[in-house]
Amino acid sequence: MRGGLRSLVALLTLPLSLAVLRAPAYAQPQKEKTQKLPRKPRQLDKGVTWQRDPSTGELRVAVVSAASGSASPSDAAPGQPPAIQVRTQMVPVTCVVSAADGSPVPGLRREDFKVFDNGVAQRIAYFDASTQPASVALVIDASPSVLRDAAEMQRAAVDLVGALAPLDQAAVVDFSAHTYLQLPFSDVRELVRRAVERIDARSLLADTGGTNIYEAVYLAARDLFPGRTGRKAIVLLTDGQDSGLGLTLDPATAAPHLGSLPDNRLTFDDVARLLAAEDIQIFAVSTETRPKVMTPEWLVEHENATLISPAARQLEIPPYTLYLAELVRRAGGQLYFLREAETMADTFRKIAERIRAEYTIGFYPTPDPGSPGTGWRTLRVQTIDQPGARVAHRAAYYAAPSSALPPTNAAP
Repeated sequence: MRGGLRSLVALLTLPLSLAVLRAPAYAQPQKEKTQKLPRKPRQLDKGVTWQRDPSTGELRVAVVSAASGSASPSDAAPGQPPAIQVRTQMVPVTCVVSAADGSPVPGLRREDFKVFDNGVAQRIAYFDASTQPASVALVIDASPSVLRDAAEMQRAAVDLVGALAPLDQAAVVDFSAHTYLQLPFSDVRELVRRAVERIDARSLLADTGGTNIYEAVYLAARDLFPGRTGRKAIVLLTDGQDSGLGLTLDPATAAPHLGSLPDNRLTFDDVARLLAAEDIQIFAVSTETRPKVMTPEWLVEHENATLISPAARQLEIPPYTLYLAELVRRAGGQLYFLREAETMADTFRKIAERIRAEYTIGFYPTPDPGSPGTGWRTLRVQTIDQPGARVAHRAAYYAAPSSALPPTNAAP
């Protein structure tokens, strides 16, 4: 009797089993590709050389082959795409709307916004109210200068990941002289926690050659974000003291040297352009003390003009802190200072809350005969019928030329 019952059960379940076996691949639940922590981190700058296109002035990345010893353009991560007509490209603008008390304003719709490109109103072609998952890359300074804060930075990074929405994905990068990918984007929180805990600043004490903060940001943006949709952010933990780009309060040190023989090197402007091209906001957490003059109100007052100028010497702001603020101003996001918060975890929870409250607006630039079509173009987003509300977003975007060198004027 029992044998007959088992046969009957097997017969009844056979069609279901066959249906499961024959089901198309897209019907199966999509699993996160990164299901285990890589055995060792991948060095993102290994074999990388910089090449500037002489016809457009745009920076390209070439990777030196260990076998041939020659450099070839890398197609793995098109952070700086081939030159195209910028007027056909949608410009995304990620923004946060805050009430007078600083709290985020949720529930707004497309018709509640206006967007302006170089002062000209644009039609909003795309709108997302934080419905798509966010991609957040943790880029953590592991150089000797931040050794005293390393343990607290790790704990806070884990807290940030825990505060993200369930479907949000996080990646982990650390750097000193070189840049290391500990974990590509994953929504497996345990993997992200283990990747953060694997970062050991002491292990990089022998990683000599300076601290390449902006190179790490560029490589993380180039390798991790192309092709991703939804809200995108880099959370950068650092003291800001970059030694790779030779930055000073002279704006010329931030820009590429153009001419008949453009220089093949990474510049600050290249980093800002890539973040703008991918609409990646940057949340910089400085381990330094906030300069007295650099209040949140001061930063709002200066959001429409570059902070980098020789006149800034009178402000008694370290140049490396000004450059962190300038990168945030251009890309959007916010600058935080570790010493202000009771714990770094509090700061990271605020970052997660801000990411969850973001809106993304997209528009196709309308041709404007009265202004140049290439270079940095100002952005302004405002809300309608929201008294006292403030909209925070990047100040500009970079429109790459299609066949000529970019202008040498400074960013707005």
